[in-house]
Order: sequence, then C-alpha cells, then structure tokens
Amino acid sequence: MNTVDQCNFKDKKAIVRVDFNVPLDADFNITDDKRMRAALPTIQKILNDGGAVILMSHLGRPKEGPTDKYSLKHILGDLSRMLDLPVKFADDCIGEDAVNKAKNLFPGEVLLLENLRFHKEEEKGDVAFAEKLSKLADVYVNDAFGTAHRAHASTTIIAQFFPKAKYFGYLMAEEIKNAEKVINGPERPFTAIMGGAKVSDKILLIENLLGKVDNLIIGGGMAYTFAKAQGGEIGTSLLEEDRMPLCLELLEKAKAKGVNLILPIDTVIADRFDNAANKDQVDSGNVPADWMGLDIGSKTIALFSEVIRNSKTLLWNGPMGVFEMANFEQGTRAVAEAVVEATKNGAFSLIGGGDSAAAIAKFGLENEVSYVSTGGGALLEYMEGKELPGVKAIQE
Repeated sequence: MNTVDQCNFKDKKAIVRVDFNVPLDADFNITDDKRMRAALPTIQKILNDGGAVILMSHLGRPKEGPTDKYSLKHILGDLSRMLDLPVKFADDCIGEDAVNKAKNLFPGEVLLLENLRFHKEEEKGDVAFAEKLSKLADVYVNDAFGTAHRAHASTTIIAQFFPKAKYFGYLMAEEIKNAEKVINGPERPFTAIMGGAKVSDKILLIENLLGKVDNLIIGGGMAYTFAKAQGGEIGTSLLEEDRMPLCLELLEKAKAKGVNLILPIDTVIADRFDNAANKDQVDSGNVPADWMGLDIGSKTIALFSEVIRNSKTLLWNGPMGVFEMANFEQGTRAVAEAVVEATKNGAFSLIGGGDSAAAIAKFGLENEVSYVSTGGGALLEYMEGKELPGVKAIQE
C-alpha cells in the first residue's frame, strides 16, 4: 500500500485531505475531537521529515457558500494546541490568500485552508477546482477515510495531478487494513451484528455479508420490520412496511447459505418515546397496540451475548435500541460488553463508525476493542463490496 512511509517529505509541501468535520456546540467549542486526533500521526510524520503541511477539510453542509457557522477558523486554536505550534489559516481554500500563504510556508509549518464546501465545485468533483488545490503543494496525501466514498474534488479528483506523488495517510491505511481483515479471510466463527433504525440502510451490507458470515445478529429498529414480516404484532414500533417482503427474502437467503440469522426473542417496550415512559418487557411480535419497542429484552441479551462471546471475528454496525436514553441502553451496552469480552479472549473486533462508535465511546470501551472506524458511510460501502473512489484514486 502506498502510504506516507514511502515518502521522505524533506523540503516538500504536502496537501493533506483530512476529515476535520467535527461537532461544534453553540459557542463553537469542539464536543468530540477524535477525528482531529486521528490525523495527528500523519501530520507529525511530514513535519518530522522536514516538510510543510497544508490541511484541507470540509465542515458540515454549508448550503450557500461561506457561512461563519461552518468556518474552519473555529477549530484553529484546538489544532494549534494539539500540534503545539501556531497553525496558519487561509480565509479561502483557493485564490490569492491561499496561494500566497502556501508559497511562503516553511518546512515545519502548518497551514489550514478554509472549508472546501464553501465552493460548490468540491462536491461536484470539479476538475478545474481540484487543479487549483493541487497547485498549492508538491505531494498529495489522503487521510480522510470518512469521505473516501465520495468522488469529491479534494478526495479523489485532485489525485490525478500527482501521478507519482500521492499517498495514503496512516489513518486511511489503518482503516483499509482493518476492513480487509474482516472482509478477506476472517477467523471463524465470524459474526456480524447489525442494528440501527432501517433495513433499507443496510440491505446491501446484509446481502454481501450473507456470503461471508457464520452468524448475523439483527437488533435495533430494523428488527421490528422482520418481526412484523413474520406475522408478529409490533404496536407503534419502527416499521418499514415496504421492506417486509425483503426481510422474508433475507431470512430465506440466510437459510440457503447456512448462515445463522438471529433475531430478538423479546423486547423492552415503552408507552411513549421518552426516557421517563412506562416500560415493560414482552416476547417479540407481542407488542401491545399503543406501545413501541425501544430495546432488546433480557432473553435476547443472553442469546446475542453467547453468540458474540464464542466468535473469533466481529463486525458491529448499529445500536440495539435507543441507547441515547439511559432506560433503553441496556441492550446496546450488553452487546458492547460481550464484544469486549470476546476481544479479550482473542477475537478481532471492528466497530463500524457512526452510532456504534458513539455507543462504544459513551460506555468508555473504545480502547477495549480491536478497532473503531472513523468512517461510518465509507466503511459500510467498503463492506458492501463497493470500490471507494478516494481509495482507488491513490492506488491507480
């Protein structure tokens, strides 16, 4: 793999695509800086070689050009503290200010460009825009796995202007390596744990995994569509009615492939969507008319945990219930703890970004699993068997 280790950056300027799309509160304080911390090893490698670093990223989804709310200047102070040096800032990612500041950048210095998405051309994958970005540096490094599934100007198109000088950053390389470990030749038994609200979000992933896993555990909101498809009553639980035939089809496919597809056998229900709601526990498919399922029940926890503990490879994507509410987090917490236990016993566990990453962080278990992905959508597409444009652009 073509990583930054293959390059000596001495006296070179590297333009690095990072994923600094971090959450900010109302006062522009960063509430989770994990994505920024993840990029530090790549930045340090370039600086230690005696190179200069130009960082580019998006932040949020600005609709109408430059908007103060989405300015990357809000993260400048934190970034400077993390790197222990004053990071320079260009008030646009292309144009005169960016060109001048990049030109005058010395080895050991870091320049942060303003939000790429202030230009519509970024998401359109515009070649002329990508070329302008490329003119700022000698080397291109992509370390933004979270956006690797988008063929944007800064993640994919720009690579063509660096035919002999394009590399994966450490984070990108690590993400690909861990995903490959699960996709290609996993140690068995291999168990995938799927949660989250919708079957439709995970169809392609489930179908691709059916050819690879020994066990497929399904929890979270999407389990209710399966329950209803099998003739159960689910009250006011989440339902994708149009996906019911598909659920039955997936059950058939699993059977045909000899995959153990495991659904919840009981569920924790509430009389409204509220942490303070009245709650009860019933068998799956037995939810009373005005109640909704918000977590997996205790029998299901025992069943899922047993399968997880006996696995050698684990992929977890999506919570088992509304883990943001303390009264409905038990299922997700129990699954997280079972994954940790399996990992301690030698299993390889990959946590697939998004809500699963948030859950594992909430329970303080991030360091007890093998790898937590920073890219929810990108990892899903990679697992679905799709080629990621951001990865392909470096490999070509």
